[in-house]
Amino acid sequence: MSWLRDFIELIYPRTCGACNIPLLKGEQIICTPCLAELPYTYYHKDKDNPVAQLFWGRVPLQAATSLLYFHKKGRTQHLLHLLKYKGRQDIGIFLGQLLGNQLKDNDDFKTVDVIIPIPLHPKRQKQRGYNQAECIAIGISQSMNVPIETKLVVRNTETKTQTKKSRTERWENVAQVFSIQHQYVTDGKHYLLVDDVVTTGATLEACAQVLLTIPNSKVSIASIAKA
Repeated sequence: MSWLRDFIELIYPRTCGACNIPLLKGEQIICTPCLAELPYTYYHKDKDNPVAQLFWGRVPLQAATSLLYFHKKGRTQHLLHLLKYKGRQDIGIFLGQLLGNQLKDNDDFKTVDVIIPIPLHPKRQKQRGYNQAECIAIGISQSMNVPIETKLVVRNTETKTQTKKSRTERWENVAQVFSIQHQYVTDGKHYLLVDDVVTTGATLEACAQVLLTIPNSKVSIASIAKA
């Protein structure tokens, strides 16, 4: 049925999530030029990278990284906007696969046992229909062959958007927001916390703190973008 698919794509062409031009045959989600020109950070190669430094003195992490730099009106912002607000879950999975491919052979990340997407409050997830961090986690899981756990950590309260808040306001907004569901606890795991964007790190820090209450646990952090 490839002829039918080709005909449909002629009428309704698939477009690049980064630049919106029609994709060529064999291209998926992002066109080849945009894929080559994405603003990769390569932070996974530097243990003391700027994402890791965000959490120094705040929460003890094994490692931290982001796949891409975030620039206003840039490719990364456009991709994440489609993922978060336009229902493009496939973009999250694809970017997660790219991130997972970086992490799977990295000494700091290859000991990860469980991937945990930052949870949304049930009300927010019902409104959106999905959790964008979980889409990213699916892609990472596919690349790293590591399971995802979505029930261990829950978001107890619906917080206001973090977009225009200061560092202090962001922390106050998420303090005491997360809790552990102890029926899903297993001691001694290395958890990889996943989110779409890290700015001040307040949300990730709050979630990491509750995970570290589990005996002998370790936590690492990965996001698609560093703002």
